[in-house]
Amino acid sequence: MEKFEVFTAVAAPFVHANVDTDRIIRIERCARVARKDMGLWAFEAERLMPDGTQNPDFILNRDPFKSTGILIASENFGCGSSREMAVWAIAGMGIRCVIAPSFGEIFFGNCFQNGLLPIQLPHEDITAIQTQLLNRAATNDHQQISLTVNLIQQTIVTPWRHDYSFHVDPLRRISLLEGLDPIGLTLKSLPAIEAFEAQSKGRRPWIWTHPTRPA
Repeated sequence: MEKFEVFTAVAAPFVHANVDTDRIIRIERCARVARKDMGLWAFEAERLMPDGTQNPDFILNRDPFKSTGILIASENFGCGSSREMAVWAIAGMGIRCVIAPSFGEIFFGNCFQNGLLPIQLPHEDITAIQTQLLNRAATNDHQQISLTVNLIQQTIVTPWRHDYSFHVDPLRRISLLEGLDPIGLTLKSLPAIEAFEAQSKGRRPWIWTHPTRPA
């Protein structure tokens, strides 16, 4: 899993509440599309026209938001079914951070297991950031709509000189900073696990032996 420490990218306002995982990636794509190609079908119904061309009205298809790496979403983002492919699809678009007032609980957890950072900020802060981005979009200047997300310091730095603080669960924060999925995080403790097993075998050998089964 790719590490997440300090990330600077164009941020796009996605002003839609209750965006469910089916809207992010359709169920039939989950069964037929390889993980590496999932981003091609993210937000398919609104991102693509019926003939497969890009919808010019979809915000992530428009300049200056085509190169978005940070999504500023609205309430209850990622609600609905528990499909992990929704996170794969968003990550496949090049987005590494989603900032919203609230998330679907399972989607929120899936983000951390796939190297995508979800950040919760108060509704009024999200609205203020979305408004600033929309107002600055006309300049077509990427620097004016880029944010820096610093997971080390847990801060968001904006070009309009208003910084925000956020909090991430310590264990999840370490996982992202070190690029470790749950298995990798567990393996960090392998020496302690092996030492415990060795001590346990000496104190309670009957736990580690398997009785012979009758024929």
